[in-house]
Amino acid sequence: MRLWSVHPSQLDRAALVACWREALLAQAVLAGRTRGYQRHPQLERFRAVPDPLSAVGAYLSGVADEADARGYRFDRSRIISPSSPGAILDVTEGQLELEWEHLGAKLRVRSPADAERWAQEQPRPHPLFRVVPGGVASWERALPLSSDS
Repeated sequence: MRLWSVHPSQLDRAALVACWREALLAQAVLAGRTRGYQRHPQLERFRAVPDPLSAVGAYLSGVADEADARGYRFDRSRIISPSSPGAILDVTEGQLELEWEHLGAKLRVRSPADAERWAQEQPRPHPLFRVVPGGVASWERALPLSSDS
């Protein structure tokens, strides 16, 4: 499960679709609708807020907004709590950078054209997140990428 902290507009098609699917799974876990993935570390940041379902709903809404902008049809009726005015979660600079590099590595393998676009941009956070100083998040399980990857 990868719930990207980077802005959905910076994801390629495969990452955007996977992000939607995996965020729906995260929502199901947080709503108690599935027994799998209960201990998935990426859910920690949603569980840390007073209303996890609203937070994941705001996350899903941000992904769906990007899908709409691209002409994709993501079923917004699947979002349990679609809007959460003022919902903001922190993401550290280190976490955003790690995810940015992780995305770049994936793009270089599966989508050279998207990798070229990626190389010209700087990471921006998903609308749910506010960037704060700090290293990689404690819940992150991806290994930091080496400078030659």
